Amino acid sequence: MPRSRLDRSTIRLDQPREARRPLLARPEFDPETFGRASESFARFMGTARFLVYMSAFVVLWIGWNVLGPPELRWDPYAFIFLTLMLSLQASYAAPLILLAQNRQADRDRVTLEQDRARDERNLADTEYLTREVAALRIALRDMATRDFVRSELRSLLDEFEERGLSVVAQADGPQSGTDQPATSDGGRPT
Repeated sequence: MPRSRLDRSTIRLDQPREARRPLLARPEFDPETFGRASESFARFMGTARFLVYMSAFVVLWIGWNVLGPPELRWDPYAFIFLTLMLSLQASYAAPLILLAQNRQADRDRVTLEQDRARDERNLADTEYLTREVAALRIALRDMATRDFVRSELRSLLDEFEERGLSVVAQADGPQSGTDQPATSDGGRPT
């Protein structure tokens, strides 16, 4: 007896106990496979086909146990066995439907996070493009446009004409080897 007291006093609380092997091994199953099966079961239970099949089953069950030969009836009038089967089916259906809903909620959450991330990227891209367009507008504001250059040239030509000067347009290159500069007396060389 004192020996067991000594053993208990030497056990430290900060050290984990040795793992004990269970008498019966726990069954292992793939949660993903089980989840897919529960989703397919929940999808089937939510269809009109399931309701028709279940209704036909119950009608046949009751019809046989009421109208069938008395020696072949297995569930008399109170239909206790039918009630038990339907209760068992409902007790398994509810958790499977909840599991399917939880999996769908997880998928919806992941989809929502991906949508939010994509929206944030799109917003960042839009803000970047907006800043770039604004920068281009600011840069182009100080640049001379074609219409502005034409109007300035037109006003210079008008000013030359007011002073009595004329401008002669030159061809692409010098003619006959001599440069002909613009003159102040109507285009005649001086």
